[in-house]
Amino acid sequence: MTIEITMPRLSDTMEKGTIIKWHIAEGDEVSAGDVLADVETDKATMEMQSFDDGTVNSLAVGEGQAVDVGTVVAVLLEEDESADDVMPASPSPSPSQVAEPAEATPSEPVVADRQPKAAGGGPLRISPVARRLAEDHGVEVSTLVGSGPSGRIVKRDVLAAAGAGEETRSAVAPAAKPAQRSMTPPPTAVAATPVTTPEQSPDLIAIPGALQSHREPVTTMRQTIAQRLVDSKQTIPHYQVSMTFNVDPLMALRSSLNTQLAGTGSKISVNDLLVRACALAMYENPLMNASWADDSIVYHGDVNIGVAIALPQERGGGLVVATIRNADRKSIRVISAETKALSEKARTRGLTVEEMSDSTFTISNLGMFGVDDFTAIINPPNSAILAAGAAIQKPVVRDGELAVGYEMNATLSNDHRVVDGATAAQYLVSLREFIENPAQILV
Repeated sequence: MTIEITMPRLSDTMEKGTIIKWHIAEGDEVSAGDVLADVETDKATMEMQSFDDGTVNSLAVGEGQAVDVGTVVAVLLEEDESADDVMPASPSPSPSQVAEPAEATPSEPVVADRQPKAAGGGPLRISPVARRLAEDHGVEVSTLVGSGPSGRIVKRDVLAAAGAGEETRSAVAPAAKPAQRSMTPPPTAVAATPVTTPEQSPDLIAIPGALQSHREPVTTMRQTIAQRLVDSKQTIPHYQVSMTFNVDPLMALRSSLNTQLAGTGSKISVNDLLVRACALAMYENPLMNASWADDSIVYHGDVNIGVAIALPQERGGGLVVATIRNADRKSIRVISAETKALSEKARTRGLTVEEMSDSTFTISNLGMFGVDDFTAIINPPNSAILAAGAAIQKPVVRDGELAVGYEMNATLSNDHRVVDGATAAQYLVSLREFIENPAQILV
């Protein structure tokens, strides 16, 4: 009995899934627990595993194709089961496939069955892949002798025939090749008006690598991200509060830590320090760690900081938010290691739903791109998100004197249903205290 692999429901809100990459091919043997494919859901890219043992008979869904949950995406054969048991050797000819004897002419004999026959005259046995290859390469399947089970024509038979045909055609001298019949109708008496294409226009210069107008469908994840951003902006009353921090002490601490960690493989970033500082500032401002719940405000006991990660264009672009759980209880070195691991996974294999769930506050940092200042959209159900700019060295006033120092602009976007302006301002004051006196975040 064949085993049908269907698109699984990999998240509670998943309705469709997209096969990003197959890790199997027809004819492969798989065991329970093997990874069959990478599937993009509405929340993340996840691995689809097999729960049975068998041999891959067919892949019903191509890479990049989105299908509903429950759709058959692959078929496995059980042990001792042949592909011939799954697909009939040759379908019976329909009435439309049988020619009418009355229409036969002396120059065209009556054809009783237009269905291809094998080279030996028996029923044609051919795999779906081999049939498609034969059509692509123009190989007449009735001339082939199959090397598969029960004389079945398989992929290698078609490729061998296609290769031999290419060698034969290339051996024919150009003069000996038959002339192609022109399908162009004879010219009429009316002269056609010449059309000048952009490439032919004397006023335009062809530029190598010039931009081309095109349209690309968005991925399921990108559609979900877009919808959630629209919902956030339309349903949450956003407002922003900004503050500039003196980050000279923070930069000095980072330099000192990295000097001590040299040779260990660890390297602390400004964002790692910022995650820790934001987490600790929650204690003095618990409303910043709360969520709106229609008729109540939910105060969270855990401080889980979400870190926004930009995805590369080859993965559809956009942003995902990885969660650093209990960031207030973790050392900066642990926060750094977790952030790097989650960022790498997000950009290559994709994060799991668990790795993106339960954040209570989010940080979006564009400082590594040299961005001075920006605002961010709240990531529901959070009530706030901090947009951090770059730590920039500039002329500053320190202790009443002009000096050169590092400063960072940060803008806090807030849900006005939960966070009032005074609360947001007080949170930034607390955050500034940790940033400008960073020894506190080490203990």
